[in-house]
Amino acid sequence: MPKLRLKQQVEQLINSAKQDVFLRADFEQLGGYDQVGRALRELVADGKLLKIGYGLYAKARISSITGKPMLASVGGFKMVSEQALERLGVAWQPSDELVRYNKGETTQVPVNAKVIVKKRFNRKISLRNMQLQVEQRS
Repeated sequence: MPKLRLKQQVEQLINSAKQDVFLRADFEQLGGYDQVGRALRELVADGKLLKIGYGLYAKARISSITGKPMLASVGGFKMVSEQALERLGVAWQPSDELVRYNKGETTQVPVNAKVIVKKRFNRKISLRNMQLQVEQRS
């Protein structure tokens, strides 16, 4: 059996994984930093992955409507953002707006993905025109 190219190995790992969010570090054991980076860029170009931040990638599928790659996660950008925070080891909690909505205190559905973090968090998690809004509280 011929040895799989690095890109194919990365793709297999992604397809067999239960999670929707990947860190570049998840693929370190497969090859060098530059090689892994190249394979990830190719998968983004192929529409198999979407880059959502520095070293952060999300599973993608092709939209039947637009024919362009979209998030494969059922929960959309909000769910992927929260998964990314967990993968990065960031302690977070839902925004006050979401808590009020979930308790039934308001009927306004929060439009933007927003979370509250306890510690300093500088990274941007975004996709196209969506960006995770982070509020810092101590």
